[in-house]
Amino acid sequence: MTPPRLRANGICFAYDGIDVLHNVDAELRSGAITAIVGANGSGKSTLVEIMAGTRAPRSGTVERSGDIALVVQRAAIVETLPLSVRDVVTMGTWGREALGRARNERRGAVDGALERVGIAGLAKRSIHEVSGGQRQRALIAQGLARIAGRGGVLLLDEPGAGLDADSRDGIRTILTEEAARGHAIGWVTHDQEDVAWADEVIDLTRRCRRGAGSESAPTGTATVEPL
Repeated sequence: MTPPRLRANGICFAYDGIDVLHNVDAELRSGAITAIVGANGSGKSTLVEIMAGTRAPRSGTVERSGDIALVVQRAAIVETLPLSVRDVVTMGTWGREALGRARNERRGAVDGALERVGIAGLAKRSIHEVSGGQRQRALIAQGLARIAGRGGVLLLDEPGAGLDADSRDGIRTILTEEAARGHAIGWVTHDQEDVAWADEVIDLTRRCRRGAGSESAPTGTATVEPL
């Protein structure tokens, strides 16, 4: 087992004083795709946001290693912002100058990400003019550009939403390639094909077992279960 690139310990988060996440432990390992599953309202998206550092838990800690990329679902983009598809993908490289990334390296990361998700031909189009599925591909490309060339964590909140079956298959292939490059992948999904594709599962709604002979986790706690 490779060491975790991201480890969440004792995560609690409440809405209106009621815990959605309670004492959740979860790990994402380098080279592995981890599906994050659970019923609506079980806290999947909240957990991913806490893992990414965009939301603070009520209690608990998250340890991270490497770049963190978060691919959100159906991002709201102000209509008056004159952003092209390429601009959106380029946002994934913001701040990488401080990490010693040369301009041509960042440009290459953007070009490669656009090609991999199949929207290179839309690079100059306004993000407001493309379809919902194409916008979702741009957000996935943004995440790929963020972690390109360096081990990191790619977190995705239902990246297949709004995409057809062939496009969802393409995403699975891309995530497999990213895991093979040493990235840790955390993947919120409701799709059972996605779950079957994953290496491990974090289940937020049922009692899981960590392995043969281990004790069941307390109700409400997520554990990682190898497939």
